[in-house]
Amino acid sequence: MTWEQLRELAAFRAGKGCAISLYVDLDPSDVPTPPDVQTKVNSVLQAAERHLDERKAQLTRDQREALKKDLERIADWFDDGFDRQGARGIAVFADGLDNFWATISLPEAAGDDARIGNELYLAPLARVAGRDGALIAFVGRERGQVWRLRGGALVEIADQTEEVQGQHSQGGWSQARYERSIENQVGQHLRDVAATLDGCVRRLRGTRVVLIGAEDIRSEFEALLSNEVASCVAGWASAEAHADGPQVLEAARPVLNEWWAGHEDELLARWHEEAGKNGRAASGWENTLEAASDGRVDLLLVQEGVDQPAYQCPQCGRAQMTDGSCPLDGTTMEAKEGGLDLALHQTLAHGGTVHVIRGDRRDLEPVGGVAALLRF
Repeated sequence: MTWEQLRELAAFRAGKGCAISLYVDLDPSDVPTPPDVQTKVNSVLQAAERHLDERKAQLTRDQREALKKDLERIADWFDDGFDRQGARGIAVFADGLDNFWATISLPEAAGDDARIGNELYLAPLARVAGRDGALIAFVGRERGQVWRLRGGALVEIADQTEEVQGQHSQGGWSQARYERSIENQVGQHLRDVAATLDGCVRRLRGTRVVLIGAEDIRSEFEALLSNEVASCVAGWASAEAHADGPQVLEAARPVLNEWWAGHEDELLARWHEEAGKNGRAASGWENTLEAASDGRVDLLLVQEGVDQPAYQCPQCGRAQMTDGSCPLDGTTMEAKEGGLDLALHQTLAHGGTVHVIRGDRRDLEPVGGVAALLRF
């Protein structure tokens, strides 16, 4: 789940119909077999049908019929078009009247849920947003491959593997010249891999990079990296010379996890500093929703698992914690089940991002589990 994908989803607004947002948890420890998956899918679809029944009085006949067809299409897709391929979660979004359909394989479970509304329900994606998309490059004297992490699996995007001449058996000057020739080939190969990696990083605008390779080649390769690539390198890892994609990913994951942990430390330290001096920071639900609605949130910080009911203006989309009238246009506010989803939509709409604090960290607990770093 990249920020580009998430922004596209956040920009959707139902015009004629209503949108279904459906999430299915595919953690193999809970749903190891295809029959288990089918049981889980049926359960989530039934929850969506209940939501439809609860809202049918608010919907037109065309909207009700379209939503029923959307649910049938989702069921058919799981029967015929769904390929698990190691995914730990699936998100499906559908709005037939507005000709919208999207399916996303998730590298981590996002829970089971089903919602119907004018916007897509995106809060479950906040946990995985930005963690996908990293580049992983295997660098060797002959091998040079670049993958992108998508949906919890590696997708190859470049291969610069080249066969280097074998060892020459003769001695003397010819042996020395031959060895120099081999080293020249290796040097050119490494330059080609570095150039390919530079092109990938520029296209993907600064994504994290994990390098896989032996110790004896690392310093030489690092000297060939552009400033853009060097600034994106999360670290090195080792793997067998002929490791396949899953083995390469297994080697890279500890490096990515360590980078994310350090990145999280930096973000929280920045928030503590700004909040401590009443600077560019928001703390708590009320202040954070106000800042997000004003387009001031650069980074939304959320403690994993938190959410609060909130209110939204149906006219301008402004979100707040209290009922009443919109302070901008006077429209009566509407109650919404999830304040996190409102904050997320407002943040993304104004170009911000979100970071979910995982695990045992409780830095945001005193402020209700939500805060933000602000642009102004």
